Formats: sequence, C-alpha cells, structure tokens
Amino acid sequence: QVQLVESGGGLVQAGGSLRLSCVASGRTYSSYAMGWFRQAPGKEREFVGAIDRSGDSTYYADFAKGRFTISRDNTKNTGYLQMTSLKPEDTAVYYCAAGPMYSTTVSRYLYWGRGTQVTVSS
Repeated sequence: QVQLVESGGGLVQAGGSLRLSCVASGRTYSSYAMGWFRQAPGKEREFVGAIDRSGDSTYYADFAKGRFTISRDNTKNTGYLQMTSLKPEDTAVYYCAAGPMYSTTVSRYLYWGRGTQVTVSS
C-alpha cells in the first residue's frame, strides 16, 4: 500500500507563487506515475498535470500551461507542483495521486492523498 501526503498549501495573493509537495511512503514511489488534481467546492475534481515514473515526461491541463510545473525527486519519494501567477480561480483543494501510468482521468489512479488547501485572494 502507498500513502501520499500533500503539503505547502496556504493563502496567497493573486500573482503569487506556491510549491506543493507530495511525500510517498510504503511502496517505492518511483514505480508509479503521479498526477495532480484539484477540486473547488461544488465542482468535480479536475486534472492539473501529471508526470511519468522517471520524470522525463509531463502533461498539463490548458489552464496550467506556462504557469504550473510538475517535477519529482525519486531519491526522496517526493513529487512537486510549482504554481506561479496564481489567480483567484485557482482556489481549490489540491490532491496528488499515484498510478501505473499518467492519465487525465481520476479513475486511473490507485492512491490519493488527502489534499491541501490553496486559497488565492484578489
């Protein structure tokens, strides 16, 4: 079993930056692709971006391109979501997930963290 714990959320001003971390324990994190999703109140969970097992390939939702960067450090069993130029509409709970292959689909991931709140003020 794999446990994932997100951290790094908080309150930031529009235009600011945050870096979220996702620390994995249990199975070797490098065996899994990882994805980032977000969910605002009353809305469905949406794809943010994903990265393959080695960190060689990434994929982003349109709203994240040019602003968000996903990376990973397999020696630390940790993934990262660097967010810049944040907007109020980025406000949501952000989740990391692990699965056999990166995907935009929630159901393709096997393990999920409990989320970290990101709030962007105007």
